[in-house]
Amino acid sequence: MKLVIGNKSYSSWSLRGWLAAKQSGLAFEEQVIPLYGAGWDTVWRSEPLLAPSHGKVPVLWDDDVVVWDSLAILEHLADKVGRDRFWPKAAPARAMARAMAAEMHAGFAALRRELPMNLRRAPAPLPLSPAVHADVVRILTLWAEARARYGQGGPFLFGAFGAADIAFAPVALRFTTYGVAVPGFARAYMDALGDHEWMQAWVKAAALEEWTIPQFDEAAAG
Repeated sequence: MKLVIGNKSYSSWSLRGWLAAKQSGLAFEEQVIPLYGAGWDTVWRSEPLLAPSHGKVPVLWDDDVVVWDSLAILEHLADKVGRDRFWPKAAPARAMARAMAAEMHAGFAALRRELPMNLRRAPAPLPLSPAVHADVVRILTLWAEARARYGQGGPFLFGAFGAADIAFAPVALRFTTYGVAVPGFARAYMDALGDHEWMQAWVKAAALEEWTIPQFDEAAAG
């Protein structure tokens, strides 16, 4: 398999796709595309690897099968290795995990727009707009409910690391980057994510990247 992703410093969707590939336990090659850099419109966006997604990342090539969109990639991999590797076994927990991942996938537009993922930004508080504050409250409510109802088996949302954590991992990074105040249970969850070997590997690799996206850096500066 080959997973095509964007800059690790900026691409939250690439992080989700990459974590899904790691969670599958299957061997894969990764190819990082420098988003919006030199030759982006003339070379990279017309690259056959990105053609099926119309220039968006991540894209997973699995022999003669191609899948784009991080949630679709996760579900494709779950079909290959068994859905219990990604989703809780119990039906009520599984239903909630799916709903949370779908809500993250489709919603929280203000958070995405105003607190873009940027691992190059030195962590510092940024004033939150009412819309972002509402998104933060909703996310913390979801985290609290998942942890209280189904989190007894480990430090993650549903105990063991899984699809819901993959969906919210970039959010935890955003909360840290922009100094979002969170209650103790959320801090403990974010610390567990930060201590996960895959998250540490991603952050370390992002720090080694030489590519920058000036417009993203300006947006992150507030």
